[in-house]
Parts: sequence; structure tokens; C-alpha cells
Amino acid sequence: MSMFEDIPVEVGIIYEGERIRWPDAYAEFGGPRVEEKFELVKIRNMDEVEDGKITVMGPDLKEIEKKSYPFGIYIEVAGEDVEEELEGVIERRIHEYCNYIEGLMHLNQRYDIWLRLSKRSFDKGLNSFTHVGRVLQRLFKSELPFIEKIQITFMTDPEKVKEKFKEAMETYESRDAKARGLKDEDVNAFYGCTLCQSFAPTHVCVITPQRYSNCGAISWFDGRAAARVDPKGPVYRIEKGECIDPVKGEYTGVNETVKMKSGSEISQVWLYTAFGYPHTSCGCFEGVAFYIPEVDGIGIVHRGFQETTPNGLPFSTLADSTAGGRQVDGFHGISIEYLRSPKLLQADGGWDRIVWLPGSVKERVKDFIPGELVDKIPTEEEVMSIEELKVFLEEKGHPVVERWKAVEVAAEKAVEEERVEVPAESVPMTLPTMPISGLAAGGFKITLKNVKIHAEKVIIRKKEK
Repeated sequence: MSMFEDIPVEVGIIYEGERIRWPDAYAEFGGPRVEEKFELVKIRNMDEVEDGKITVMGPDLKEIEKKSYPFGIYIEVAGEDVEEELEGVIERRIHEYCNYIEGLMHLNQRYDIWLRLSKRSFDKGLNSFTHVGRVLQRLFKSELPFIEKIQITFMTDPEKVKEKFKEAMETYESRDAKARGLKDEDVNAFYGCTLCQSFAPTHVCVITPQRYSNCGAISWFDGRAAARVDPKGPVYRIEKGECIDPVKGEYTGVNETVKMKSGSEISQVWLYTAFGYPHTSCGCFEGVAFYIPEVDGIGIVHRGFQETTPNGLPFSTLADSTAGGRQVDGFHGISIEYLRSPKLLQADGGWDRIVWLPGSVKERVKDFIPGELVDKIPTEEEVMSIEELKVFLEEKGHPVVERWKAVEVAAEKAVEEERVEVPAESVPMTLPTMPISGLAAGGFKITLKNVKIHAEKVIIRKKEK
């Protein structure tokens, strides 16, 4: 007997990656239209969990209208071998298992979750969160056997969501803080994650102590715990191998693993840069680092930013340029926690190269921005166009302005080296494909500066008084 025979829609890996557009949706939970949404897993003692219990706090699916709802998924698990470090790993599986359900789309993680239920699946009978809860419980216990008990609470009541949202944010911060201080150089192995390959088949996330997963949900400690309890699962150990470049962050072991896990599509990765061979992205990244050529700097924008960035592009457009498991120069999917890392884009200049970010993100990571730069990096409050950005950076003396000056000096030097002078004393003379004739004595000088001239003949005559 199938474990899903009592579920009114099909359940299987075939539905991973299914996209549900708004016209086809019955309702939406979380997403960009609401501020408070979360998914949280907490480890409990065995006597604190009622196995199989499913609770809905607020209107259930059959009782709602088509709109966006504040939303929370609160899961409590217990087991003899379950440890606190596994909370983030179990939490990340919610994304995978929800997407097994026909007509249910789940995107992102933590405080960024976004779910849609299709009209078609609702009409087929998926009209209660109880069905979703049963699927999640069965998949969790069958694929993660160390989970002995599990109870799930779905929240659509705005007040209940708000209450638990605070606990969720505190939990995320507590987990993230544990990994700070440990350096990439201090460990022998990194960890990889391919949970998102249903959306981006060539994407392989490399998780190091100083580079969180792009989604922000799995730290190095989380990866280690997951690989230990499920070594053949989607989170696994990566031997570092030889360090080829400590600044760009290239390791032989990472290259070998990424090549194998991406089906040979990606064979080289630089972990600490947005250029050359940048780390790939799926679509669940928390933010995007994007190059702004007009100022030779890097902007940061997060998923919740609803306006356009200084280059006129919204998050959605920048995300499309970043996602899909590709390596695109100047586009880099990142977690917010990575902004707190000393390895943040270190090959590109780190914070000295960051020239713009949303105010809400700046406030969250303010304590990790070098003190002398805090007031030199603008937000949407000060800057919303390229011209405004240029003026602000110059007025504040942002370090990137020195790069402009260095480029100007280098360009002038290059021009000087390319300058060709033709003194009158050397006449007659011939330049390749450019015979010059008719010059009389009198100290003429011809300077060719950054030009290409194609002509059969050039005649220069002295003007009579």
C-alpha cells in the first residue's frame, strides 16, 4: 500500500520544480507581499512531542480567499539520535518535501518562504493543511529515520505568525552566530549541498565556515551534522584538497566535487569573488551581489527589496541573471550571513568595493561593516540612480573612488606609450598603410592618439599666410 493513498493529489519527485503562476493559484502563503512568514524546526525531548499531531492555527485552506497570507510552519521533532545542530538541516528539507506535492509550490527558506497552491489541486481535494502535514511527516520519517516523533503546526492567523516569527528570527541568529570565528583555514573539509538541483541541475552549493549556503539556511556545522547522519544524502562532505589560490578561494577538492556533482558542466569555482569562475546559484539565495560598471563597484540587494536598485533593475531581474546554476561574471548569489564574513568577496576588495545596499540589510549587518565605511556606503534613502551614486561616493570619499583615479592614470600612461610623433626632419617617411608626403621643413609634429586610420593617402599642406 502506498503511504500516500489517502492524499487526494499525487506525491513524487516528478513535481519538484513545478511553477504556479498567480492566475492559476488558489491562494498564496508568505511571499513578497507579506512581511512575516517563516519555517522553523525545533528539537524536543521525546515526551514533549505527540507523534503524528497536526495543528492549524487560523483559517484552513477550505476557509480562505485568494490573497497572500502571513504564514508559519512550525515543526517539532524528537529522537534518541537527534541533536540541535540538525535543526537547520531538517528545516531545509521542508522545501524539498513540499515540492513533492502536486500543485504545491515552495520557494526559499527561513523568513523568506513563499508557497502557492494551485486551483487544480484544491479542486482535486487538497483543501486542508492536514494533507500537507501528513505528507511531510511521512517523508521526514522515511528519509530521515533518526526522527522518531514529529508534530507540525501550520499558522495562518496573523497574530500567531507574528508571535512565533520573533522566536524564529532569534533562533536563526543564534545558529548563525555559532559558526562565526571559525576560519576556512582551520578545517580539513567543506560541505556540499545539492538540494536545489531540481530547480538548477548544475548548481552545487559549497559550504565553508566563512561562506554559508546561498540560502542562508545551512552553516558549516549544519553540513557536518547532516553528512554524519545521512552520508549519502544531498548534504555531503567535500575534501578541500590543495589550496590553489587562497585569495580567490580555489581548492582542488572543491573543483573535483563540483565537476562530478554538476555533470561536468562546472569544473572550476572561485569561492570569494563575483568574477572569473564565481560560485553558482540556484534561485533560493537571500541576496545578489551585482557589478555596477559605471562606478566599478558592487551593489547588494536582497529578496525583500521592492524598489529598483541604482542601475534601474529590481531584485527579480538581477535574480534571473544570477540563478540557474550558471557562472555569470559580476553576478553572485549570496546569503545575508556571508555579509558578516571576513571572506566576503575578498578577491574583489571586500567591503571596500561595496557601493550600495538596502537600508534594512545595512542595519542588520552594520556591526560587521568596517567603521570607516559605514557612512560611505549609501542605501535607497540617499541614492537611487547611477548619477546620484557617483556624486555620493565622491563626496564621501569611498575607497572605490581611488580605483577610478588609478584607472585614469593607467589609461593616460597607456596613451602616452601609444603616442606616435613624426618630426619634420624625418620626412620623407612612411607609416604602414599611411604614406605621408608633401611636408616642408618647419617643425611639424603629428600625434596619433587612440585612433585607427584607414586611407590610401594623407596629404598635409602648410597653410599660406
